[in-house]
Amino acid sequence: MTPLIEVRDLCFRYDDGTVALAGIDFVLYPGETVALLGPNGSGKTTFVLHLNGLLHGHGRVTVAGMEVGPGTVASVRQKVGLVFQDSESQLFMPTVLEDVAFGPLNLGLNSAESELRAREALAMVGMEKAASKAPYHLSAGEKKRVAIAGILAMRPEILILDEPTTYLDPPAQRSLIELLRELPQAKILVTHDMPFARALCERAVFFRLGTVAADGKLDELETQFDWR
Repeated sequence: MTPLIEVRDLCFRYDDGTVALAGIDFVLYPGETVALLGPNGSGKTTFVLHLNGLLHGHGRVTVAGMEVGPGTVASVRQKVGLVFQDSESQLFMPTVLEDVAFGPLNLGLNSAESELRAREALAMVGMEKAASKAPYHLSAGEKKRVAIAGILAMRPEILILDEPTTYLDPPAQRSLIELLRELPQAKILVTHDMPFARALCERAVFFRLGTVAADGKLDELETQFDWR
């Protein structure tokens, strides 16, 4: 099976000299849901920001057969949908519908096509009745669903969620798990929430000091490492 994502020897150093990634190898296959584990500062978020071209390090990152670079980043971002830890950073339009339609409009779709995609995506996450609401009136769980809808409206092949259970109460977390189980895309979940990871992932990749310390079955890695 051909990987959706293939990363070889990825290295990245921040402007202050901090080494964030030191030779990462990684593959993601169609249909997989993989948890990225590891302590704060281990490189997880820095790594996923390379997967849709928000950061550029040294090494090779290939997404859906395209090597990520200046000439491919627009196409790559149509394949990889990134949901940030703070949903409010992705919600900035006057209404929920306008927020979710923003991505398709930027793909060049006309307003009618963009609205259709937005309404379809809102229906997928159970938020179609909130289309006319202002995003700031939503609960944390609702904002997360709308942020995911905004990504789904772009019709990506891969979903990346960074600490998706942050700010969510237990019912909202359970609702998010049910939603993600239903979505067909391959998924990468950056998380410290082990019950959440167990509910969705068989495989995990453990980051430590900018390296992949282990890659294997989640239940085995959980007993080997301090994942917090």
